[in-house]
Amino acid sequence: MPDLLIELFSEEIPARMQARAADDLRKRVTDGLVEAGLTYAGAAGFATPRRLALAIEGLTGESPSLREERKGPRVDAPEKAIDGFLRGAGVSRDALEVRDEKKGQVYYATITKPGRPAPEIVAEVLEQVIRTFPWPKSMRWGAGSLRWVRPLHSILCILTDEAGEAHVVPMEVDGIRAGDTTEGHRFMAPGRFSVTGFEDYAAKLKRAHVILDAGERAAHIWHEASNQAFAAGLELVEDNGLLAEVAGLVEWPVVLLGQIDAEFLDLPPEVLQTSMKEHQKFFSVRNPKTGRIERFVTVANRETADHGATILAGNQKVLSARLSDAKFFWENDLRTVRDKGLEGMGAGLAQVTFHNKLGSQADRVARIEALAREIAPMVGAKPDLAAEAARVCKADLQSEMVGEFPELQGLMGRYYAQAAGHDDGVPEACEEHYSPLGPSDEVPSRLVSVTVALADKIDTLTGFWAIDEKPTGSKDPYALRRAALGVIRLVVENEVRINLHKVIQDRIAAPHVVHDLLQFLSRRLEQVLRADGVRYDVIEACFNTRGKVLKDAQKEALELDAPDILDRPFGEYDLFLVAERAKALSSFLKTEEGENLLQGFKRANNILTQAEEKDGVEYSFGADPKFAEDPTETALFDALQAAEAKIATANETEDFTAAMAAMASLRAPLDDFFEAVQINSESQVLRRNRLNLLFTIRKICLQAADLTRLEG
Repeated sequence: MPDLLIELFSEEIPARMQARAADDLRKRVTDGLVEAGLTYAGAAGFATPRRLALAIEGLTGESPSLREERKGPRVDAPEKAIDGFLRGAGVSRDALEVRDEKKGQVYYATITKPGRPAPEIVAEVLEQVIRTFPWPKSMRWGAGSLRWVRPLHSILCILTDEAGEAHVVPMEVDGIRAGDTTEGHRFMAPGRFSVTGFEDYAAKLKRAHVILDAGERAAHIWHEASNQAFAAGLELVEDNGLLAEVAGLVEWPVVLLGQIDAEFLDLPPEVLQTSMKEHQKFFSVRNPKTGRIERFVTVANRETADHGATILAGNQKVLSARLSDAKFFWENDLRTVRDKGLEGMGAGLAQVTFHNKLGSQADRVARIEALAREIAPMVGAKPDLAAEAARVCKADLQSEMVGEFPELQGLMGRYYAQAAGHDDGVPEACEEHYSPLGPSDEVPSRLVSVTVALADKIDTLTGFWAIDEKPTGSKDPYALRRAALGVIRLVVENEVRINLHKVIQDRIAAPHVVHDLLQFLSRRLEQVLRADGVRYDVIEACFNTRGKVLKDAQKEALELDAPDILDRPFGEYDLFLVAERAKALSSFLKTEEGENLLQGFKRANNILTQAEEKDGVEYSFGADPKFAEDPTETALFDALQAAEAKIATANETEDFTAAMAAMASLRAPLDDFFEAVQINSESQVLRRNRLNLLFTIRKICLQAADLTRLEG
């Protein structure tokens, strides 16, 4: 079976597009080949700044011949129908076969499609892929109609047989004829050379100063940069995104360690790192003893006679100009903070619109301050400190540094808060109140930070729900899903006991909107718990506890338009409590006792439900032990009495593991009871008593969780 090698050689491909383009080339070509009847053993795509390449191993030499029988019209059908069948089948009339069927004689055509050689299929598929390639942006050049990300110079397309002989696939796209040659490094190895297969191609490229594999280029950059930093007694600051980007900018990475002028070393390390990354694509090199950024790493695309000295000198000159700007911003901001305080820096927020229906950024800060003061006792923070942090948490948005580098918002707030003399967790809250920004982002744990972070996110959610700007489908322009997940993670991971329904109700007048937002938050909690391995039905069971159902209460409020319906004990709306109960129940159901008890409960509930439906009554009048005839019946009465007390105590102390253990104690007496006793006894007294006993079982178990919601 032959191997296929394709290279599309062009001017520089933007680094951000390379990985996706290599994958698109692999997928589209292989899909096209398979659809045309060819198979292959393996395929890999590659990208450098000037080429996309695809290597396919074990490609079949031709597509298989296909034989198809097609049923046509009856022999006595109108001529037009028969002629249409002949045209569709592509056969002549004398090639038709007549067969006897129940309704008469029918024409059949046997259609044979001969296989096609691989070169013909490859040429057809590759041309289609090139002409329809999904670049985010593309261009035309010259007089041709072809669009490519940058001008396409050459196409390499060869099939290598088992003897190692390479054959060019004959094809042409807009005047570019396929061949077996490519080019190496633009400066270090100009000129074209021929290749005979992928191994020969990769080896000759490396000799021509081109590392084909982006992963290999990235590993080389990281290894060399780390070694040079270590030799200088420093350490390289990890940045995988920058590493991938730089690997897409060079074909032959040459790592150079540069010096930062002393006058800039006192800038915050994050400012140095951000400025060098965003403007120069430099890696930061840190002194592990001081935490300061003292040097940088740049990656050139060629070796030079002076070992990069000229390149470094030029880079350092440009870097100094950039860092001079950063230093100017830093010093100006510090001067503003020292003269006017952090609140003075943020005074301009009154002229910055947050949303035309929600007022200015200053209006928003005022709302966050009020909310932070309100929820601080629930979190355990001091209200005055929380309010102080909330007043200044957005002030750095008016700083010159954040104006230049928006990604430093919050972080610069911490520096400026420290410079203004704030302490006791206020500076940290300025930085951390944006967190968490995503599922892998760290959750703040300082009390003031948690309080302001919750206030910030709850204000966002209640504000946009109040003006009916909710997420729809895949659109979420105000990142409200992220805000809700942030609330959930702050509550659950910090074990915060916040009365969310009251906080939301105080800020949204319409009960149906309150209901909708609570539902939105509960779905985010479900998302977090499911990511932790908790089953959906377990989560549902824990949202429905003791018959006082969060979702049902919300539904009732919606239907009756009665806000007081939501004024329930806040434990029913305590999402941390739901999470803890769900984790405990999830762990319990993974044990043998849990699974067996669930089956026993299901059996008891099914029998009871069927009897209640049949009899039209509810058997909730209390079972009487004096009617117990069997020892297992008496034992179950005793077990239920003990379990009910333990579950009630465990629920009061929120020891859900103990509640599950108490339920587990019912397993053996319940099994024995079902084994020995017939529920639907001929004696109506015994039957009613035993059904009332089943009701007691259901009531006691539902105190721990709504087991009726569980599957299986």
